[in-house]
Amino acid sequence: MEEEKDKFLWKLAKKRVAFRRHLFTYLLINLVVWLVWFFTKDQNYTYMGLPWPAWMSFGWGIGLAFNYYDAYYSTQDYAVEREYQKLTRNKNL
Repeated sequence: MEEEKDKFLWKLAKKRVAFRRHLFTYLLINLVVWLVWFFTKDQNYTYMGLPWPAWMSFGWGIGLAFNYYDAYYSTQDYAVEREYQKLTRNKNL
């Protein structure tokens, strides 16, 4: 059982490291894109009233938010762990 918990923590750690890498990439790319927009814009360089990088930042930000939730707040794996423990307790009956 102890080995299974180590695998669970390893998987959780991998998700959290992947999220941090995703966040760093998001911030770096968005910084570059917004700087490009800022230095090349003219008066009406928007799409539907927003600067074009806002659409990219918003769309990618939604994906980043889901990634964050999965890495830090997802309870699916905990539910699986509880169900597994319940089944192993009932196996002896």
